[in-house]
Amino acid sequence: MLKDQVFRIADIYVPVKRRRTLDPAAVEAIAESMLEEGQRTPILLRRDGERLVLVEGLQRLEACRSLGEETIVGILVRSR
Repeated sequence: MLKDQVFRIADIYVPVKRRRTLDPAAVEAIAESMLEEGQRTPILLRRDGERLVLVEGLQRLEACRSLGEETIVGILVRSR
């Protein structure tokens, strides 16, 4: 069963292809929501050797980063 875990933001690698989908307006809106309600949905990560790679949740990751957070809640999934 997949469970929520806490990951260091600095340890998460964001692929270039995924970085292109960054929406600054969405990041700002999510950051405001996080200030009021906290992080409601975990991001998805996979292992690539020793590295953690972002699968889903770029806007949430960047929102946490913009708020000065050092950690984020995520779920580790199997790579395909």
